[in-house]
Amino acid sequence: MNVKKGQFLAPDDMKRVVEKAGARPAAQRILLTERGTTFGYHDLVVDFRGLVTMRDCGWPVVYDATHSLQRPGGGRDRRRPSLRRAADARGGRRAASTACFFEAHPDPARALSDAATQLPLDQVEAFLDDAVRTRGAVSERAHA
Repeated sequence: MNVKKGQFLAPDDMKRVVEKAGARPAAQRILLTERGTTFGYHDLVVDFRGLVTMRDCGWPVVYDATHSLQRPGGGRDRRRPSLRRAADARGGRRAASTACFFEAHPDPARALSDAATQLPLDQVEAFLDDAVRTRGAVSERAHA
């Protein structure tokens, strides 16, 4: 079960969500997804401390690299790689995020949903290669 943190919830509010979801037989495995919080910037902002807070609920945390860049009125945000690297690096020896979620499209301008935050399909390989390099560097540093 993938549970996205509501954009008006604090990361520690996910403890209660996990308790409630865990009471269901279908919730043998839970993923908690961080996509940001709205608090006055008119877009979603990720507080990377929240990744660790959510991880401490006992379930894997997914960083949503697509929705954490949404902005009212659209507009492409070029910070996706930088923010993904920060999510990868946060947490030290125990990485705060277990996985990264993102949406890709061959022609983002024509996507039916979230067009401004879709990663162009021809950029996916480089995005993933960079993610693997970042994870490797973080892992090596944590074990040094």
